[in-house]
Amino acid sequence: MKPLEGLLVLEFSQFLAGPSAGLKLADLGARVIKIERPIKGEACRQLSIKDLFVDESSMLFHTINRNKESFAANLKDPNDLVQVKKLIAKADVVTHNFRPGVMEKIGLSFSDVIAINPKIIYGVISGYGNTGPWAKKPGQDLLVQSLSGLTWLSGKSSQGPIPFGLAVADLMCGNHFVQGILAALLKRAKTDKGVLVEVSLLESILDVQFEALTIFLNNGGQLADRGNVKGSAHAFLSAPYGIYETNDGYIALAMGDLMQLYSYYRSRFKCLFR
Repeated sequence: MKPLEGLLVLEFSQFLAGPSAGLKLADLGARVIKIERPIKGEACRQLSIKDLFVDESSMLFHTINRNKESFAANLKDPNDLVQVKKLIAKADVVTHNFRPGVMEKIGLSFSDVIAINPKIIYGVISGYGNTGPWAKKPGQDLLVQSLSGLTWLSGKSSQGPIPFGLAVADLMCGNHFVQGILAALLKRAKTDKGVLVEVSLLESILDVQFEALTIFLNNGGQLADRGNVKGSAHAFLSAPYGIYETNDGYIALAMGDLMQLYSYYRSRFKCLFR
């Protein structure tokens, strides 16, 4: 028996961050029902990579939404909304990543949903949080990588910003979303009450930059000073920490600064360096 068997999740999420969380919940045994618009379905169905499609939906959609069921509903149609609310009454978890204000207009805000189901776990993903000057702006992986400073932590000082080759902001946010939902389920078990879970792309990608932020906040506001060594793999660790080309491929070395190590051991064990 899987740990989340018997749990019902309604997923209003689209693209990668929210659906990646739903995928993990499904892998853990939850029954995940994806609420999609009629006919065209979720927008990710047409977001193809290398023009790979299966059954008229992109391979990317199938990959991030495997093990899920689908329920077609026009959330602006009163009759469809009635059917969705019937599902909400039976659900354990509801997730969405609409921009702030969208679910409120539909009548499916946290307060609306918890009135239907007082024990619901209501999960929200946003780009930049639900308050502040950026709250209503759409979040997107590459934009968040850039705004957060993540793109300045790779490469050499002679290069410009370098983004990750993966949707790292979306996927890290999905991981944090699952973490929040699981914690909320434990809280509900103790309080017998519904819980609101909120995460954002920006907060998630800042969280993984704890090294850079720790140094910035505790070292006089000093920014990362990338070196100009080819193959450098860390903004704060000098060679030989990095990837280097050899005669028959590449080698990855995860080592500290050899001169610092030499100086350290020379000072500690002087008898060995006579």
